Amino acid sequence: MARHLITSALPYINGIKHLGNMVGSMLPADVYSRYLRQRGHDVLYICATDEHGTPAELAAKELGLPVDEFCAQAHDAQKAVYDGFALAFDYFGRSSSGQNVEITQHFARKLKENGFIEERAIRQVYSPADGRFLPDRYVEGTCPHCGYDKARGDQCENCTRVLDPTDLIEPRSAISGSTDLEVRETKHLFLLQSKLQHEVEAWVAAHEHQWPQLASSIARKWLTEGLHDRAITRDLDWGVPVPADTWPELAAEGKVFYVWFDAPIEYIGATKEWSDQDPETRDWKSWWFDVDTDVRYTEFMAKDNVPFHTVMFPATELGVREPWKKVDVVKAFNWLTYYGGKFSTSQKRGVFTDQALEVLPADYWRYFLIANAPESDDSSFTWEHFTATVNKDLADTLGNFVNRVLSFSRKRFGDEVPAGAAAGEAEAKLGEEIARLLAEYEEHMEALQFRKAAAALRALWSAGNSYLEEKAPWLEIKTDQEAAALTLRTAMNLIHLYAVVSEPFIPTSSAAMRGAFALEDDTATWVTPEEARSLTSIPAGTPFTVPPVLFAKLTEDDLEAYKERFGGQAE
Repeated sequence: MARHLITSALPYINGIKHLGNMVGSMLPADVYSRYLRQRGHDVLYICATDEHGTPAELAAKELGLPVDEFCAQAHDAQKAVYDGFALAFDYFGRSSSGQNVEITQHFARKLKENGFIEERAIRQVYSPADGRFLPDRYVEGTCPHCGYDKARGDQCENCTRVLDPTDLIEPRSAISGSTDLEVRETKHLFLLQSKLQHEVEAWVAAHEHQWPQLASSIARKWLTEGLHDRAITRDLDWGVPVPADTWPELAAEGKVFYVWFDAPIEYIGATKEWSDQDPETRDWKSWWFDVDTDVRYTEFMAKDNVPFHTVMFPATELGVREPWKKVDVVKAFNWLTYYGGKFSTSQKRGVFTDQALEVLPADYWRYFLIANAPESDDSSFTWEHFTATVNKDLADTLGNFVNRVLSFSRKRFGDEVPAGAAAGEAEAKLGEEIARLLAEYEEHMEALQFRKAAAALRALWSAGNSYLEEKAPWLEIKTDQEAAALTLRTAMNLIHLYAVVSEPFIPTSSAAMRGAFALEDDTATWVTPEEARSLTSIPAGTPFTVPPVLFAKLTEDDLEAYKERFGGQAE
């Protein structure tokens, strides 16, 4: 049985993430990890905050904090939100860790040793007032295309045009505000990706058949356009330092590695952080270095991250000339939009993950987001769609089934699962339907088709309602109590089955469903086809309780309140 290494794109340290970030990487990775664990696989799910780069320095400066202190606080704040969403990371690390510094510097030394890194002189903006070269984002000014007066030297956030600092009108330092800027020559390290083009092409060709079309098409586009040598160092105070034993002159100038060089290495660094916490039982190299073929590595990310993970980081790993584990499957997602427009951290537009948890418990969001994951194309979040999905799928189809079965049985038969008659034709038919839908659900989960998996899960819930409507125990009990008891016992077994197989999507609600039954030695992690057909895992006489309402229906007043707070249309 394969071991599964799973990573999701590292959330950037600057600010709490919005729902699009959640559904584009971390949440589907969590759902898949939970499913694989239930099926008996050895799983390691690794993530971390991405902490280096200009935005972290600027955010810290704005708050008047040292950047390391800002990042430590922001890491804890993000981790609290992810705990609230019940993301079951095996480890959630930090790219500023000593482990990442060590491995990043090792990679750089090996790349130089193998002829894939060289020093080059470039011309860059220098601020005498600040006494330093300014990275692109440290230069602000007016966009020459749209006139936006807070455009950055790499891109205008208003019109999204890519810029060079020298393009800006009236450029100024983002640190001091000084307009006394010069263009001077300085040296940086360049990763010679052009020399690795053919190796990357061969590697992509050998793996892309396992990727969704979105991922493979983006990788192919970059390769077709050709890999260019890329600067991998910056003039910043915060980052992985260029090692002095290899580049003493650049190290003396305070150069650090570009965030997009060290961030993917943090997948390895975070695994070493995890391993170092318990070195007696954890071996990070068994997952990453010279591993057997039993490790299957799956990455989850939104489409903007795909080039870095399918082309740039593989080029880095190939150039190191060491047997580092490379990704097997890249599960890429399109955008989740907010009423057709962009979520915006800076403009506070749309629903952010901390706000989502203030509004409703995590399971509401987990189910909705995965059931509407932007897999084949972009999908739009609207409060109308969210409310309709919660009410139809969660409150009516699942929640109401659980509540009415348990409440009615307790009212008529007491606090233990009734025995009733032997299973008949209706139960046999139901069992076959449940086994078929469960196999469909498993097939979609194995294939990382989350919307289809959610549809199969919803169909499993619906099958219970159809059975209940057909048997109508509220009518059966008037003429045949044994028949009514059989129907309710069968329905209770469905509730237990739902609790087990729904856990990857709605873990808290699944635990509540499972906890309704005082079943000794309930260690089931999954449901076999035979168990699905027989529906006898909860025997007669098992004590049970009626849990609180699993999912509250959302009202028109709720809908209007959400729209008023977060906005109801694109601007």
